[in-house]
Amino acid sequence: MGLFSRKSSKPAISPGGSQPNMSNGSLKSPAPSTANGKSRMSFPDVPLPRAPDPTLDPAAYLRSIYAVRERTRLVLEKARKNQLKHFTVDMAKFQDTATYVVAIIKRDYAPDYASIPPHGRWQHFDVGGRPRVDQLMASWPSTVDNQERTRRLIDLFLVSVLLDAGAGTKWQYRSKESGKIYRRSEGLAVASLEMFKAGIFSSNPNEPCQVDSAGLKKLDINVLARGLQVTDANVIDGLEGRAGLLMRLGDALQNQEVFGLEARPGNMLDFLLSHPSTQASSVPIIPLPTLWNVLMDSLAPIWPATRTQIDGISLGDAWPCSVMPSHPTHPWENIVPFHKLTQWLAYSLMVPMTKLLNVHFAGADLLTGLPEYRNGGLFIDTGLLTLKPEDAKRGLAQYQRNAQNKGQPSMEVVPLFTADDDVIVEWRAVTVGLLDELLVEVNSLLGLSGSNKLNLAQMLEAGSWKGGREIAEVSRPNTKEPPIMILSDGTVF
Repeated sequence: MGLFSRKSSKPAISPGGSQPNMSNGSLKSPAPSTANGKSRMSFPDVPLPRAPDPTLDPAAYLRSIYAVRERTRLVLEKARKNQLKHFTVDMAKFQDTATYVVAIIKRDYAPDYASIPPHGRWQHFDVGGRPRVDQLMASWPSTVDNQERTRRLIDLFLVSVLLDAGAGTKWQYRSKESGKIYRRSEGLAVASLEMFKAGIFSSNPNEPCQVDSAGLKKLDINVLARGLQVTDANVIDGLEGRAGLLMRLGDALQNQEVFGLEARPGNMLDFLLSHPSTQASSVPIIPLPTLWNVLMDSLAPIWPATRTQIDGISLGDAWPCSVMPSHPTHPWENIVPFHKLTQWLAYSLMVPMTKLLNVHFAGADLLTGLPEYRNGGLFIDTGLLTLKPEDAKRGLAQYQRNAQNKGQPSMEVVPLFTADDDVIVEWRAVTVGLLDELLVEVNSLLGLSGSNKLNLAQMLEAGSWKGGREIAEVSRPNTKEPPIMILSDGTVF
């Protein structure tokens, strides 16, 4: 396995092999906590690498986590001056948006804001109040130590996140275990969990609860359709794109340095723990850019090759945006990177590593808000952003044309655009910037300061994402869709 051994790269971190408390509380710090959830220990400063120089290596810069916030901030500055191309911006409504988000957070968590979990896939598995991840781990023998438990959850979470593009308005999943029906992200989570337990992603008949290259290579669109219960009457957006991601993941897992001889996603844990940048303090401290580079570089082969490229290098989820600076000899300057699925992966994979092994991620605040339709829809439905009339007309016409296709929504009419449309790129970019601003205002309205402040992952979980969903349900009760729809291929949202 190259420089590390899967079974013995480092000693087990939880003393005595005991299982930690699996309560889904705040992950501001993985260290032991006091009764109010605050850390009793501090962590040494860990130097973080500098961002790549865009003038020397623009592709490396645009693929870095640093570029997401830096590039989207340029669009936010335009938004503050109401100089966007496709949206009218009414910053007078910003306070209304923040007040709405705060009301939701108070409703669900006051006064124990420290208990808010970070945004991540774990909560989606637990839809309906059933602790499915805990129950899954309880089904494993006590001989499965915490490192292997973490590997298995990384296996599960990675596949589940890659399946977690927008499911559309019609798709639903009936749980084989409970008979209950779930939709959207939670439905995809339950479906992927039940497929995982059935061994759909494993090549080892004696160990169904894993994901490996050989298991993924036996997948095809029909197997995935059966697993997701897709029929002519139960269609899902982007089925072919999702299947393609998983099949290409099977090839990417052949990277033995990161994924080991078993070619499992979970083996990235050993790579991270033994990485030269990881510090062994009282707990392991992994720089966030180290995790980021593992996800960006090792998973690069799974993304569609038709995306934006610089110097022949595919940038992934990064797109030209017309309100960005333009320079004839620096074509990279008009590109805005988002890397939404990679960020969603990072947020989600950090949770089991933190919960089970007390791993601390230095520089986790480099991650941004997620530029997807729930967060973005929040700003439109609260009146902060309004699509300009000409774009609205074009989007409505596209919706009507798309509605003629079998299985496509036709009930509540909203503007529709493809993922690479300048409207969508601008919307996603301003969403990232506004989420940073919203976090500051939310903490102020909650009266939280210092170590008590919510971090961005907590606000996404308890406020903006949830708020975006709830206001969509009120604004469009028949479909509960966002105010702008994206024609998804299953690989972006």
